[in-house]
Amino acid sequence: MRIFDPHIHMTSRTTDDYEAMYAAGVRAVVEPAFWLGQPRTSPASFVDYFDSLLGWEPFRAAQYGIAHHCTIALNPKEANDPRCTPVLDVLPRYLVKDNVVAVGEIGYDSMTPAEDSALAAQLRLAADHELPALVHTPHRDKLTGLRRTLDVVRESPLPPERVLIDHLNETTVKEARDAGCWLGFSVYPDTKMDEDRMVAILRQYGPDRVLVNSAADWGRSDPLKTRKVGDAMLDAGFDDDVVDRVLWRNPVAFYGLSGRLALDVTNPGAGDTHEGNSILRGGE
Repeated sequence: MRIFDPHIHMTSRTTDDYEAMYAAGVRAVVEPAFWLGQPRTSPASFVDYFDSLLGWEPFRAAQYGIAHHCTIALNPKEANDPRCTPVLDVLPRYLVKDNVVAVGEIGYDSMTPAEDSALAAQLRLAADHELPALVHTPHRDKLTGLRRTLDVVRESPLPPERVLIDHLNETTVKEARDAGCWLGFSVYPDTKMDEDRMVAILRQYGPDRVLVNSAADWGRSDPLKTRKVGDAMLDAGFDDDVVDRVLWRNPVAFYGLSGRLALDVTNPGAGDTHEGNSILRGGE
């Protein structure tokens, strides 16, 4: 089983996770820029973070045979902090980088006017840079958040077929699908979706434009949830081709819209370092 996790925050994970993911079949990931838990206080802290998504994390992933790409954006939560919003002016210099395959995560957290403005501005940036967009739907009042998201998408220059609406569930999937967007589902141990609910949605709506991710981060999450969904699909009677479509071909098709997706991995040599760091400890 080959797996492409289209939304996982590897900055928050250990190298043991990379090793376990590879053993489970994960060969590619996309890491969206997101809120790190500790509030940032200036655009400079975003710059360092973006640089790590483009340098350190791809190096670390390659040592475990996994192709790493990222999406870049001002996330919805920090769009409400005036100390952070100037990063919008910095984004264009990052959106031209080869390893950036979308603008994201953008969208809503608390559905404020500031979030409206940041979402609209970044959808325009995606269109200007010919990139797709990864959109975060809020954890609370999800249907209202989805409808507000779709309204902003319709008013933007970015067509819905270049938009992935993430963190969907049973209450939001139909309207997102009917709008023509790609459909993202985050599978968690306790919250969001689980494997059985994901299988039920696939039975009802089919695999077209569906992407399944672990969204694993610094909270309670599981970077192997993509594999567990694949196993649950097989147990439920889906064939290998449908599993491959959901877990590999669909994310390849969506992020391939960027024209920048490169899935070949060159494993760094034993003596190679990134900025002087080899990730190894205790060796010569």
